[in-house]
Amino acid sequence: MYRLDALSDAERSALLTEFSAATSEVSRVTITERFEAQAASTPAGTALTCGGEDLSYAEVNAQAGRLAHYLIGLGVQPGAPVGIALDRSVEMVVAIVAVLKAGGAYLPLDPEYPRARIEHMLGDSGAEIVLSSEALIGRLPQGGRIVPLDAVEVRSAVGRCSSQNPGVRVEPGSLAYVIYTSGSTGAPKGVMVTHGNVVRLFDATREWFRFSAEDVWTLFHSYAFDFSVWEIWGALLHGSRLVIAPKMITRSPAEFLNLLVDQRVTVLNQTPLAFYQLMRAEEENPAPTVSLP
Repeated sequence: MYRLDALSDAERSALLTEFSAATSEVSRVTITERFEAQAASTPAGTALTCGGEDLSYAEVNAQAGRLAHYLIGLGVQPGAPVGIALDRSVEMVVAIVAVLKAGGAYLPLDPEYPRARIEHMLGDSGAEIVLSSEALIGRLPQGGRIVPLDAVEVRSAVGRCSSQNPGVRVEPGSLAYVIYTSGSTGAPKGVMVTHGNVVRLFDATREWFRFSAEDVWTLFHSYAFDFSVWEIWGALLHGSRLVIAPKMITRSPAEFLNLLVDQRVTVLNQTPLAFYQLMRAEEENPAPTVSLP
C-alpha cells in the first residue's frame, strides 16, 4: 500500500492551528440577525434567481417578514420545528428565511421522499406545521397542519401581515434546522444544528474564500441535504446572488454547465461524482451557450 501526503507536517500543523483559532470563539449573532443586516446593507442587490424570476434582498426580507408574522400568528414558538415541503423555487428559500425569522427551526421535507419517510420525520421531530403547496398536499401524510402557501386564502392572509422584522429573540445556541440522515443503517435520525454552528462556519472560513456581493452561487443540492446550508447561507450572508437550479437541470450535466456559464457563476459546490460528470460535459462541449449580453 502506498501513501502520498498532500501536506507536510509543518503545513498540517499550521493549518490546524489556524482553523482552531478561527473556530474558538462562539458566534454572538444568529443567522437571522446576519441576514437582516445584509438585507439592510444591500437592499437592491439580487438575492435569488430562479428561471426568469429575480428577488432583491429587500424583497426576500419583506416577503419572509410577512410569512414569519403569519407563522407566529399560527403559534410557532422559538425553537419549534416547522416542516417545509416545497419544490425548488424562490418561495422555498423565502420560507426557510421566514421560519428562522419566526424563531422556529426549519425541517426540509423533499417532496420526492417516500411518504413513510416524511411521516417518520414529522413524527420524530414533533413538527406540527408544514409549509407546502396545493399541488404537493397529496404527497404528504395526513395529520398536523399543512399550509399551502399558494392557496388564495393563505396568500391573502400573509399579504396582510407586516413586512417588518418580527424581532423574535433567539440565541446563537437556538436550533436553526433539523436535517435527517439517509437511514441506510436504520431509521433516519435527525441532526440538529444551531444558528451559531452555521454562522461560525462562515466566520471561520472568511479569510480562506473572501466571499462577497460580487459572487454568484448555485443551489445545486436538495435543501434536505446538508450541503445546501453552505450554498444557501454562503450566498445570503455575503450579499451574493443565489441561482436556484431547476430540478431537471441539476440532473443534466450539459444543461447545468450552460446554466453556470449563462449566470456567470463564481462559486460552485458539488460532490465528486457530480463534478466528474460536469467535467465530461465540458469536454464534450467546450463552448457552452450563453444567453446573457
